[in-house]
Amino acid sequence: MDPITTAIVAALANLSKDAIGDCYGTLKAALKKKFGSESDLVDAVDKLEKKPDSEGRKATLQEEVEIAKVNDDPEIIRLAQDLLDKIKEQPGGQQIINQTQTNTVSGVTVGGNFEFKPVQEGGSN
Repeated sequence: MDPITTAIVAALANLSKDAIGDCYGTLKAALKKKFGSESDLVDAVDKLEKKPDSEGRKATLQEEVEIAKVNDDPEIIRLAQDLLDKIKEQPGGQQIINQTQTNTVSGVTVGGNFEFKPVQEGGSN
């Protein structure tokens, strides 16, 4: 799971904590400002908020993050990292992030540390 999606999914499990709620709100506001309140990306975030345990909605958010090339935006990446840092500061926060990073899609489990790499135009994936 990419870092933006991980930050959003992990935050939804911890929104009751003020510091996390504030950082999450800042990230979501930045997404709305950059991509528009009616964008598919923000719609995916809104739908995931309604059903935060839905694997399908997590996958949709991850797909929308990729389509919108959100991981190419340094401001959004910084806000997502700030959010992840706030979650790590909470008791059990690192465990929540670790669980969020491991994502099961179509029976394949993917997990690990994140490393930002530029995407090559026209390259194969």
